[in-house]
Amino acid sequence: MSENIQRETMEFDAVFVGGGVASLSGAIHLVNLVKLHNEEVSQGKRSGTPINDPMIAVVEKASEIGGHSLSGAVMNPVALGELVPNYKEKNCPIEAEASEDAVYFLGRTWSFKIPITPPPFKNKGNYIVSLSKLNRWLGKIAEENGVNIFTGFSANEVLYEGNKVVGIQTGDKGLDKNGNPKSNFEPGYILKSKVTIFGEGTRGSLFKRVAQRLGLKNGKDPDVFEEGVKEVIQMPQGTVKAGQVIHTMGWPLSKAVGGTFIYTTSNDQIILGLVAFLDSKDPYLDPHRELQKLKTHPYIAEKIKGGKVIAYGGKTLPAGGWYSMPQLYADGCMVIGDSASLVDVQKLKGIHLAMKSGMLAAETAYEALVKNDFSADSLKSYATKLDGSFIKKQLFKVRHFHQTLSLGWLKSFLLLGFQQLTGGASLVGRIAMHKDAASTLDARKVWGDRKIGQDPDLSLPKPDGVLFFDKLSSVYLTGTSHDENSPNHLLLKDPRICSDTCNPKYVSPCVQFCPAAVYEMVDGDVSGKLKLQINYTNCIHCKTCDIKCPFENIDWTVPEGGGGPKYQQV
Repeated sequence: MSENIQRETMEFDAVFVGGGVASLSGAIHLVNLVKLHNEEVSQGKRSGTPINDPMIAVVEKASEIGGHSLSGAVMNPVALGELVPNYKEKNCPIEAEASEDAVYFLGRTWSFKIPITPPPFKNKGNYIVSLSKLNRWLGKIAEENGVNIFTGFSANEVLYEGNKVVGIQTGDKGLDKNGNPKSNFEPGYILKSKVTIFGEGTRGSLFKRVAQRLGLKNGKDPDVFEEGVKEVIQMPQGTVKAGQVIHTMGWPLSKAVGGTFIYTTSNDQIILGLVAFLDSKDPYLDPHRELQKLKTHPYIAEKIKGGKVIAYGGKTLPAGGWYSMPQLYADGCMVIGDSASLVDVQKLKGIHLAMKSGMLAAETAYEALVKNDFSADSLKSYATKLDGSFIKKQLFKVRHFHQTLSLGWLKSFLLLGFQQLTGGASLVGRIAMHKDAASTLDARKVWGDRKIGQDPDLSLPKPDGVLFFDKLSSVYLTGTSHDENSPNHLLLKDPRICSDTCNPKYVSPCVQFCPAAVYEMVDGDVSGKLKLQINYTNCIHCKTCDIKCPFENIDWTVPEGGGGPKYQQV
């Protein structure tokens, strides 16, 4: 069908794929650079010709900017100050300024405050923000400066001339479950671009294919990830001290490495979250369940007493760091932000790194526009710029962090201390990494005969609709929606693997690790085997399934534009 569709073609100087903080920062910076260039050319301060009517676009699959944006989020303002120096006067949505730090170790019923806050957990001078609010604010600035923002458009194809990226195609809208056009059918657009900048966030579905085709991951460590879930809890007025940033280690995680965070805001809200490494051997890993259990701990329960959960979300974050970064450029394209694995997982921060990477890519795109040269040789200056920026300085210091901590808290304690003293050097050399999908063990080897829902460690606290929720009730808080009569964007490669191999051996990890109840095993045929049912309309686009399935049997692709979560608070 697609071969016979007439599609409108639009020409752009630069297209940013994804409407997150990296792309928005890059688009704003590129517009500012072009404006300065034109002013200096007209005033005789710079030789050359003006760049007339620059066409710069940001393509976002959510129905509005910020709708799919989720983060911790404590933000280092260094990049924001470069991009928008008067951000406070422009009413940047800051929830609170970080003013108090603490780190606790939790046992099942006790807590111990570490007397001296480790340097990575010191946050004074940083800001507690809602990433969805921040991105909506940046989106308005971008539009005011002439950036074309296309919301509700999923980028589902990369356009090539040979191996040169020359743009993208957006997905068709108005298709039924079988891929046939409905009465509201709307063909996707062809967006031709001199340079395409991929800022799709974690596990970008387009850049994943670009990297495979162009070999941009050759010689790099595998991508590894962490899964985070979080809630916003509204507390009674006047009961919350704003600006607290508290991290905890230990309980409730027992079979996986990870930790939790608590941030407090000026509007009496507590942001409570949990992050778990996806290279866990545990087939029963369920961050949503662990977050619910966390709220029963005496220390946490006392802090949230009287509150009500008003928002929920989940996402993955890249954790491989410096050694997992792909080649950042190729003919006609660059990659930025989480798509480039630019997250400091030691400090659990990536917003400022994403912003700066977008700005550096914008500077490279501007130079390419002036030269009219968008080859890899021209765009490789982006990597040089990144190497000379605070991005490398920060990421290189933590280049072994995730790899070391994956060994477990006890084994990694001395190694992490050595890295802290030496600026990131490893006492044992490079630690080999493997895909998260390859780490899961047989359920019986990890849990013996203990069963999900029957063992206290593998059971949800009783949901009450106030502080405790089952997954479906949590999904409701995300505002997630997809057209039920649209194609399933979660592509299962071989259903027999789920029934014949994965369920008997691993007890279907996707049912547990998905934070949105997308996957469930239901009665199958007369053979008595269970089959996997995919409730794709629940999907909140975290992409854990694409990463953690032991058989890499699930391919996350972009759904119809406009579908997915509608984050407001988180």
